[in-house]
Amino acid sequence: MAIRQLPPNLINRIAAGEVVERPASVVKELVENAIDAGASSIDVTVNGGGLQLIRVADDGSGMGQGDLALAIERHATSKLKDDDLSHILTLGFRGEALPSIGAVARLRITSREQGEGEAYTIEVDGGRSAPLKPAARAAGTDVEVRDLFYATPARLKFMKSERAETAAIADAVKRLALAHPEVAFSLSNGARTTLRMEACPPGLLDHTLSRLGRILGTEFVDDALPVSAARGNVAVEGYAGLPTLHRPNGLSIYLVVNGRPVRDRLIAGTVRAAYGDLVPRGRYPMVALFLELPPEEVDVNVHPAKTELRFRDSNGIRSLLIGAIREALSEAGHRATGSLAQEALQRMRPAMGSPASENEGLRVYQSRPQTYVQPVVPSYPSSRGTAFSEQAQAPLAGVSSPSADMRRSAAFDEPGRAYPLGAARAQVQDTFIIAQTDDALVIVDQHAAHERLVYERLKSSFENGGVARQMLLIPDIVELAPEAVDSLLGVRDELESFGLVIESFGPQALAVREVPALLGTFDTRTLLTDLAGILMDAEDGSGAQALRDRLDHVLSTMACHGSVRAGRRLSPEEMNALLRDMEKTPFSGQCNHGRPTYVELKLTDIEKLFQRR
Repeated sequence: MAIRQLPPNLINRIAAGEVVERPASVVKELVENAIDAGASSIDVTVNGGGLQLIRVADDGSGMGQGDLALAIERHATSKLKDDDLSHILTLGFRGEALPSIGAVARLRITSREQGEGEAYTIEVDGGRSAPLKPAARAAGTDVEVRDLFYATPARLKFMKSERAETAAIADAVKRLALAHPEVAFSLSNGARTTLRMEACPPGLLDHTLSRLGRILGTEFVDDALPVSAARGNVAVEGYAGLPTLHRPNGLSIYLVVNGRPVRDRLIAGTVRAAYGDLVPRGRYPMVALFLELPPEEVDVNVHPAKTELRFRDSNGIRSLLIGAIREALSEAGHRATGSLAQEALQRMRPAMGSPASENEGLRVYQSRPQTYVQPVVPSYPSSRGTAFSEQAQAPLAGVSSPSADMRRSAAFDEPGRAYPLGAARAQVQDTFIIAQTDDALVIVDQHAAHERLVYERLKSSFENGGVARQMLLIPDIVELAPEAVDSLLGVRDELESFGLVIESFGPQALAVREVPALLGTFDTRTLLTDLAGILMDAEDGSGAQALRDRLDHVLSTMACHGSVRAGRRLSPEEMNALLRDMEKTPFSGQCNHGRPTYVELKLTDIEKLFQRR
């Protein structure tokens, strides 16, 4: 078959497949053009999920008659004045968007250049352009796209529902609005405005948080931690949500590089690495980060959509981001997101508002002339009595010894108002600690909280020369499968640095002679089984390397087995010591698996439950 040159209109349709993937891609390209034109206000109108109509109007510099005629030609742009692809300062630069859109839709552009007295309009229908015509418009540009993909009907089969496409358009506008807070944005469907954001004053960390609230929600504003760091000519600013504020997907990770919203895998992976085990597996943190670096240090010409980047010093970028996020999270200390309490209260309200006759603990008596409710006092097994009625058991491993102040607060002769997590008041079901502050009730999951404390101490000990060990008077003999025994014996030196000393005790057993001092009493067999599983799951086949690569996982596993379990009765001193250690331990607002360790219920909210406010 002979080779032939494809006609220009077919070339444009083929190229459009890379640039115009869906209606949201069109909106993104057109809004980026408006931003590059210096617009201070951009209005986006969509209908039919963007397939019927997309209109983007701006008050930017506009185009004259000659520029407008050239704008619909391929690879025609005003943004590469020096033909230097290594120093790109604009969002667009390839000159492909408008001709690609015109090749698959009905395109009309109306523009008036700043300082000129007349506007012009030009139309492109499926790649065929019409002559310019005079028009009426103030300075700026209107771009109208109708019947998207009518010229390539096969593409329409791959479009999602109108609702899904509209949501993708809203997400594209939000990301651009976040990247350029100095520009006012509006999004409407022709009948009503669904999104409106006014321009923010200069100052990223000072003023952009209000716009973030419109995009990421008010709970992000309440639980956002400022992030700011610089190294050489690279700087990062923005906000990181508390680890307990997370979502089921990565759509709430907003990344901006030199004013360009991106979904770069390196940065997204770095963000997740920075949170590490602070976020549950399968969940994603909420962050908005703005990275600034010299344009020659980053390549944006990787993909026509310009959402993927290549960094000259990717390791330096990764190190800077992880350090900045980690510092912000560590400064938050034990703090957890307030939305946890609101979620709990929302679930409680229906029960509190249900008719009295439907409540298990209430018996209703009818009499004349009034109705009253008599509470039925439930009876509990004696083993579930309050912990304050018992003597202290063995000291809780891995927490500080209670001070005199803690003992006084535990004895109820002071309310514990000087402490952020308050003073312990009771233990419920031998699982949850109830503490009181001056304006709130704090409910602590004792296992989750202690697990984080032990984990952080293990990490600190390991980084400072190795985990302290405690010799067992009688070695603990643990029977395991032969392959598990071989795996553990192959890394006995590494396990010793973790505070665990083992020896062979036959082909199917190990003798445990020393254990980490911080763990106290725990089930050695279950711990060794889990550690063997980590080793046998290693992809590189090197057990020692697997332990070093999975340091956090190993220490987390050890902390989980060595922490106080649900069902353990705690003394008042132990409970207060646990609270005090939480207050001074970083990341103690969540356990090693990312779950919250406590919930704080404000007194005002509790009073509302009982209609006292």
